Amino acid sequence: MKKLFKGFAVAAALTVSAGAALNAHANTEALDKILEQVKQNRISEGKINKAREQEFLSERADKQALLNKAKRDLAAEKARGERLNKQFKQNEITLADKETELVNAQGTLGEMFGVVRRSSADAIGSIEASIVSAEKPGRAEVLRSLAAAKELPTTRELEELWIAFQTEMTESAKTSTFEAEVAELSGDINVKQVTRIGNFNLVTKDGYVVYDAENKSIVPLGKQPASNVVATVSDLLNTSASSYVPFVVDPTRGAILRLNTQKASVEERWHQGDTVGYIITALLALGALIALVRFLDLMVVGAKIKSQIKNANNPSDNNPLGRILKVYHDNKNQDVENLELKLDEAILRETPRIEAGINIIKILAAIAPLLGLLGTVVGMILTFESITLFGTGDPKIMAGNISLALVTTALGLIAALPLILLHAIVAGRSKSILHILDEQSAGIVAAHAEKEKA
Repeated sequence: MKKLFKGFAVAAALTVSAGAALNAHANTEALDKILEQVKQNRISEGKINKAREQEFLSERADKQALLNKAKRDLAAEKARGERLNKQFKQNEITLADKETELVNAQGTLGEMFGVVRRSSADAIGSIEASIVSAEKPGRAEVLRSLAAAKELPTTRELEELWIAFQTEMTESAKTSTFEAEVAELSGDINVKQVTRIGNFNLVTKDGYVVYDAENKSIVPLGKQPASNVVATVSDLLNTSASSYVPFVVDPTRGAILRLNTQKASVEERWHQGDTVGYIITALLALGALIALVRFLDLMVVGAKIKSQIKNANNPSDNNPLGRILKVYHDNKNQDVENLELKLDEAILRETPRIEAGINIIKILAAIAPLLGLLGTVVGMILTFESITLFGTGDPKIMAGNISLALVTTALGLIAALPLILLHAIVAGRSKSILHILDEQSAGIVAAHAEKEKA
């Protein structure tokens, strides 16, 4: 077609040229040549179009052949699908028949299979959580395979189940030592010697540790129990295999030990008293120090007075009785009344020295519970403030303030009780010394009166 258009274009161009030539010279020979060329081009284009038509018809025949082949293949696949569908249905029937035959053939073995699977599933959790697994890991894998089995267990698998139960029972009655990786509170992991006490506790030289079944690792406690409990660990580790020592066992496999870590120590409870608690403690320490100093001083004074009684004729200035006796020796020539007044005056001078600090102890003993009551009021104010701000949804928000209220009250009473006792002891000691002075003074006055009568 392109060649035909090209011929027309050439013819048109030649025609224009011929027209121009005719206008000039009427050259007929050129027109004949143009006509001949156009005819030849038409014949050539016809041949090309015929060849293209033959090619198209040939390709059409090929496509028809492919279509016919695809239809035959589709029909064959449909027939195959129908055959497979019939075969699948037949296989389903055969499988159902075989399953019925299998159930009938198993008989009571099917019941045993169910028992084995159930027992294995129940034992997996207890064995994995057992601290025996810290020493003997991987014991639950066999049980897990039995619990997930779809067929009857073999004799060897049944023996493995038996061995798993027997191992747990046997090891729960033993105390053994083994090396294992133990996590530290700092995050480091060290290999240590771990002693297992039956199926109850794990201990190292640093104290109690617990077995984390979820991560399959041995981890330390956040806080060890009381010192008397931890002391039994060292006794156990240092004893020989043939001897017996007392040991504190946690029958809950570490649950009580974990709860113990959440329990506040005495020091932590003391810090809960906050500023009021610190002041009460300072008052207790001050009162105890004053009581100790005064008690020791009165003990020394009492010893000196006893020594002075044995040597009454040589009065000394280093004790109250000696100074009173010196007043007597300086006023022997006075009458009884004047001498008695002089001795009473001397006793009154000695009394403040003997009773010094005793009233302070009494005052501190009275102030301590009042400060505890003040801490209680402050704690309750803070508690109600927390309730106002955050409500009562979370008791932990109020716990700190309630602890302040209760701990300060307890600290006030704890401080007051020993201070009252110390005051009673020191006051009793001072009264006994004053009683000796009064007794000696009365004896001196009586002896002086008898001399005057004589």
